Amino acid sequence: MLFEPYQLDDILLQNRIVMAPLTRGRAANSQHKANELIADYYRQRATAGLIITEGSQISPMGVGYSNTPGIYSQEQIAGWRLTTDAVHAAGGKIFIQLWHVGRMSHPDFLNGELPLAPSAINPDVIVRTPSGKKTSVTPREMTIADIQQVITDFAQAATNAMEAGFDGVEIHSSNGYLLHQFFAPDTNKRTDQYGGNITNRARLLFEVLDAMKEKIPVNRIGVRLNPSAHQVQGLKIEQETLPTFDYIINRLNDYDLAYLHLSEPYTDVSEVPFAEPRIAQRYRPVYKGNLMINRGFTSETANRILEDGLADLVAFGVPFIANPDLVYRMQHQLPLAAADPATYYTTGESGFTDYPVFHPATVNHQ
Repeated sequence: MLFEPYQLDDILLQNRIVMAPLTRGRAANSQHKANELIADYYRQRATAGLIITEGSQISPMGVGYSNTPGIYSQEQIAGWRLTTDAVHAAGGKIFIQLWHVGRMSHPDFLNGELPLAPSAINPDVIVRTPSGKKTSVTPREMTIADIQQVITDFAQAATNAMEAGFDGVEIHSSNGYLLHQFFAPDTNKRTDQYGGNITNRARLLFEVLDAMKEKIPVNRIGVRLNPSAHQVQGLKIEQETLPTFDYIINRLNDYDLAYLHLSEPYTDVSEVPFAEPRIAQRYRPVYKGNLMINRGFTSETANRILEDGLADLVAFGVPFIANPDLVYRMQHQLPLAAADPATYYTTGESGFTDYPVFHPATVNHQ
C-alpha cells in the first residue's frame, strides 16, 4: 500500500510516503528567504507522495532557529517560489509548514525583545542562537492584541504560501512550539478566554483555522499534533494532556482538512502516567479524515500500519536527509544511507544536496 497512489481530497499523490518537516537552516541570508539551494534539496526528494517543508516562520517574532526561511515578506514568497516550481516540475506535491516557536525563541533572534508565550514560564532549555548555545529566557505573556496578531499572521502566511505556489499548508501546533504551549496546562496559566480549561486552551488553534479558511480552501490545510510529547521543549504529560488532545482531534472533524499529522511518542512513555504510547491506535477511531502518522517507521512497519487501517499516509523524516531517492530505495529494498548529524544545521551543500542516489542502471548491474 505504501507505494500506491493516494487521493488527498483534490490532490493526487503518487504514493503514500510523505517527507516530514525537517529544520535544516540553509536560508543563510539577511532576508531569511528560501534560495536556489533549498529548491534543489526539495526537488531531489520530489518522488515522495507529498513533501512538507521545514518550519517557516510566519513573522519576525516567530523565529527561533538560525537561518530558517520565513513566509511573511514578498522576498520570501519569491524565494519559496523557486522551490515550488522545482518540485512541481519534477512531478511532486508540496505543503509548507507554518511555524511560530513562541517561548522557544531568544532575544538574540528578536532584536533584544523577549519571546512570546501564553504565560511567562521559562522552558529551561538550551537555545541555539546566532552567537552560540544559550539558556532560554522567561518569555513575555501575550496580550490579547498579541494573540490577535498571531492569528492574523497565520492567515496571511497561508495566503502568502498559496501565492508562492504551494499545494497547501501545515499548521505546526506540535513539539512544544507556540500553539502547543497554549494546549499544555504547565505552560498555559492564563485565566482569560485562552486558558483555565481545555476548551479555552485549544481556542487559539481553532481561531487560527477559522481565519485561515477565510483565505485559502480548508482542504489545503493540514494540522500537526504530538499528543504524547514528554520532556520535549520543556513540556511534560499531565492528567489533562490527553483529554485536551481528545477534544482537539474530535473537534477537527468539523473541518474538511487536507490531513491530520500525528506523531508517535518521541520517547518511551510506556511508564509515564497519563501518557498514550500508541497514538495511531487511539486516534484512528476518533478522526474521520486523512490521517498521517510519523516517527521511526521503516517501509515494513509503514506498510503494516496502512494495512491495519490505522493511517492513510506515513511521514518519514531523517531517512529523507541522506536518501533523496528514499521512495526508490524502499521500493527496491535497497540499503539506506546514514545521515550526518554534524551537517543537520550547517550552511551550504555539504550534508544537504550532496547525498548520492541509486540509479536504475546501477541496480540492474548489481
